[in-house]
Amino acid sequence: MPSRTKKFRGLRSHGRGKKAGRGAGIIGGHGNAGLGKHEKLRMIKMDRNYFGRHGFKRPQCVVRANSTINVGELCEFMDKYVSLGVAKKNNDAYDINLTEAGIDKLLGTGSIDCKVNVTVSQISAAAREKIEAAGGSVTE
Repeated sequence: MPSRTKKFRGLRSHGRGKKAGRGAGIIGGHGNAGLGKHEKLRMIKMDRNYFGRHGFKRPQCVVRANSTINVGELCEFMDKYVSLGVAKKNNDAYDINLTEAGIDKLLGTGSIDCKVNVTVSQISAAAREKIEAAGGSVTE
């Protein structure tokens, strides 16, 4: 089929009207184009919560993540805790205060081979089990 371009030389719109020849010009765009302008009433009827902000986000100065450590890391970092003064060696066991070290919760990943008496504010069930199986104790 031959092109009609030659026929329309000298005419501005090639017989397509004002904007129809440019992409999706005559339908107002693709996707959500025009929802805030010419389709606003339809959008308000269908989804009145589409525009604007909703909900509440807590300020970052208020949000604080728990500082955690795993059971497997206790023996690994024990020398560091003793040098900081949050742990002491008592006969064959270590007494360690994780709350003073700035740790909020003790988790149960890893294995422990030394006897440890731990003071911490929160502890998982698996961590408690492993420490007591190694001969240690937990104080909350």
